[in-house]
Amino acid sequence: MGIVAGIDSSGAGTTVVVCDTDSGQVLRQGYAPHPVEGDGRQGPQTEIDPQAWLLSLGEAAKDGMLEGVQAIGVSGQQHGMLPMDAGGVLVRPALMWNDKRAQIQAADLTEELGGPGGWAEAVGAVPQAAYPVAKLRWLAQHEPRSAQRTAEVLLPHDWLVWQLMGRPQRRTTDRGDASGTGYWSAATGQYRTDLVELALGHQVALPDVLRPAEPAGQTPEGLLISAGTGDNMAAALGLGVGPGDAVVSLGAGGTVFAVHHEALTDPTGTITSFADATGRHLPMVHTRNAVRALRGTADLLGTDLAGLSDLAVKSTPGSHGLVLLPYLEGERTPDLPHTAGTLAGLRRESMKPEHLARASFEGMLCGLADGLDVLRGRGVEVRRIFVLGPAGELPALQQMAPALLGARIVIPQPADYAALGAARQAAWSLGAVMGSGSAEHPPRWQGAALQQIEPGEDDLPIGQAVRQQYASVRDQIHPGAFPGSG
Repeated sequence: MGIVAGIDSSGAGTTVVVCDTDSGQVLRQGYAPHPVEGDGRQGPQTEIDPQAWLLSLGEAAKDGMLEGVQAIGVSGQQHGMLPMDAGGVLVRPALMWNDKRAQIQAADLTEELGGPGGWAEAVGAVPQAAYPVAKLRWLAQHEPRSAQRTAEVLLPHDWLVWQLMGRPQRRTTDRGDASGTGYWSAATGQYRTDLVELALGHQVALPDVLRPAEPAGQTPEGLLISAGTGDNMAAALGLGVGPGDAVVSLGAGGTVFAVHHEALTDPTGTITSFADATGRHLPMVHTRNAVRALRGTADLLGTDLAGLSDLAVKSTPGSHGLVLLPYLEGERTPDLPHTAGTLAGLRRESMKPEHLARASFEGMLCGLADGLDVLRGRGVEVRRIFVLGPAGELPALQQMAPALLGARIVIPQPADYAALGAARQAAWSLGAVMGSGSAEHPPRWQGAALQQIEPGEDDLPIGQAVRQQYASVRDQIHPGAFPGSG
């Protein structure tokens, strides 16, 4: 049918992939970092002039990268907030997801709606410092003049789509990215404008929420622009995950989410009820500590992640009784924001580098398995688990994960799945508009090359024993902190 492009504007730079609309084969790819003023450093910023995104997009798409493209999809980093005045001019630089200044405001907003349960019922998510709703309260309190000028709020992908279309009168977003604002409900499909007013002190214009295959419009040159979405939703679309699939993303912290047929309301706030880019839902659980625990242990042992993995495979399941609760930066699942990590089970025979190395992997994986259990406990089916991040390639993780996570493990080949998901959405929207594809289902693209690891016959009982050892320590040190424990 033709070719489409996917754009992923991340915290550090812009990736462009150009794909065949029928197969999803990547034909061309480009990348450029966001330019940064000042000391010349490059990398994720807590606030940024979004013109930098356009500059890096132009660089990534140079030399005919978009030649012959019929449609473009955009993936943007979630939770960024762009306050604009009535004329569409930014009143200040964009505040990004990693800006933590609104922690107090997030806590205040939570209390003002009666606690986590009130927010979970309203929008499926309890305010966090990252969310636009908390940033709006911060703006009202710390930059009142900017707050008073704010007449409209966009997310990063919304703004990029608007720019690509020549800044039309209509602003748009999609249900996936809207579900990360703190003022749009995945369960009802509606904005809670009263929560915007609660945060900012007055109403603002918000973008129209498009259906999954509904296009946002066209560029001045006539290229179709799809709805776009947030980066997590785009990555899920790029991976091709569906019902029965979960994703574990391993960064410094961990993210666990799964495809589900309905929004989940969780009065404790452990589950965040995101929407996906296909019309389904992505209930998500976060941990503050994942690879952070591995790197900390590696530093302690004077090695790197590869060396830590080599050490860990020399030990045996259960790490000779060593248990690491990896709550090094406090923890979100379970809700222990001010705690510290714990190393338990020290005996003379267990005080060896290989046992500590394995305990760090087991502690990280048990913490993620706790997150999966929260989802499973709400009826989310998990038959296979995609593991994202470079740590997924470590032999120790691949050896332990099937037993501890309790399912088939899938290690996709490295790729920018958010950009691929944006391209797939563009192909979906193009097919729906041209009548050559379904408006209900995205195109069936050839999946990424996968390494799949099935649990062995003895793996699950062994994994359960290790998890029980971990849970015993967790519940003794933090009784009642985890649902159903204590």
